[in-house]
Amino acid sequence: MTTHIDLHIRRGSTFTQGIRWHSEKWLYAAIDTISKGAPVAVTTTTPHGIPHGWEVAVVDAVGMTQLNATGNPPKAKDMRRATFVGANVIEFNPISSAAYPAHRQGTGYLAWLAPKSLAGCAARMQIRDSVGGNVLFSLTSAPGGGILLDDVEKAIEFTLTAEQAESAASASGVHDLEIVSPGGVVTALIEGAVTFGAETTVTQ
Repeated sequence: MTTHIDLHIRRGSTFTQGIRWHSEKWLYAAIDTISKGAPVAVTTTTPHGIPHGWEVAVVDAVGMTQLNATGNPPKAKDMRRATFVGANVIEFNPISSAAYPAHRQGTGYLAWLAPKSLAGCAARMQIRDSVGGNVLFSLTSAPGGGILLDDVEKAIEFTLTAEQAESAASASGVHDLEIVSPGGVVTALIEGAVTFGAETTVTQ
């Protein structure tokens, strides 16, 4: 399923966006311990295989219930970005568990959506001034093409340089990004609107 993401690109500034590509299959790792402290660290009973920065949920932990997902399966709001610490350890960097009840050792699981392999894949992206209109920018995963594919961290990152952002010939448009498998299968990964302008500010 193609994900809708709208982009606001500030003219004259480098723009970088990272995304992750996953299947609909859930993976699980049994939890051994959850630390009391900042940041909270989760140790699994066996190597977890979670890439750095991946979105992960805690389910069915006894004690530390503040960390547990509210849905089964977990919902988007239940997912937290994991910091890879070691083969059996991740951290949730923004969270302190110092005031939480102690975790009962050996209870609960980490749950996450299985990453898609990027090995041998290519990526391509176009930004147009309208649907079917003039191409403003074309990005690819070829060297220097503006898209990076990292199969270790299962990450896709695309960048418009400051010069490109400044030179955009339209104030708005649309974008789409596709992944091409080694066998030639094309997957439409993201699409949405694009605006070029001043930095967005929040009025208090």
